[in-house]
Amino acid sequence: MRILCIEDDQELMDYLLKGLSEEGHVVDAAKNGKDGLFLAMTEKYDVMLIDRMLPEVDGLTIIKTLRGAGNSTPILIFSALGEVDDRVKGLRSGGDDYLVKPFAFSELTARIEALYRRNQNTNDSEITLKARDVELDLLKREATRGERDIPLQATEFRLLEYLLRNKGQVVTRTMLLEYVWDYHFDPQTNVIDVHVSRLRHKIDSEDPQYLIKTKRGSGYIIEDA
Repeated sequence: MRILCIEDDQELMDYLLKGLSEEGHVVDAAKNGKDGLFLAMTEKYDVMLIDRMLPEVDGLTIIKTLRGAGNSTPILIFSALGEVDDRVKGLRSGGDDYLVKPFAFSELTARIEALYRRNQNTNDSEITLKARDVELDLLKREATRGERDIPLQATEFRLLEYLLRNKGQVVTRTMLLEYVWDYHFDPQTNVIDVHVSRLRHKIDSEDPQYLIKTKRGSGYIIEDA
């Protein structure tokens, strides 16, 4: 998933970035409401995590602005304000869930998954990406080919997810750098080639029909036929 996190507490932000990245998510971060609102309005996310009390623009104002603009991305509010009235105000502003600080990271990830699943209409076909006999379960974070389990590292999971989401289309190196590594520049390394090679070995080493194909000078493609 691609997640936006708006939080002004640097210690908490670092904790969230580390934990969510280890879970295999790509996370954009903003430390004030103004920058967070700009990202929320200009980029596409699967879930947004928004602190209620922020400098420059408060969390509830961000949410009301987004909903007023027709943005329906699931939003999880987190706040030290945990009274019933506080939670009600947060949900009525347009938030989808409300988590009181301090919270357990496991509960945060469970709520993120629930919001994502709800947004995908809780349909197995919408939380599982498929091509031929390869399946990727986005919630369980498991990959299989036929009856064989494919153990993937976090970066390999994101790479396969992006290729499957765009199956039938050529995915360029620039697209992979932006989605998988969150780079908006070319690092002038062979990082993509190395990870694609590892992913191919895990997926295709025991199968005669290769899933991931190279389009010379363009990028990579998964063809479903």
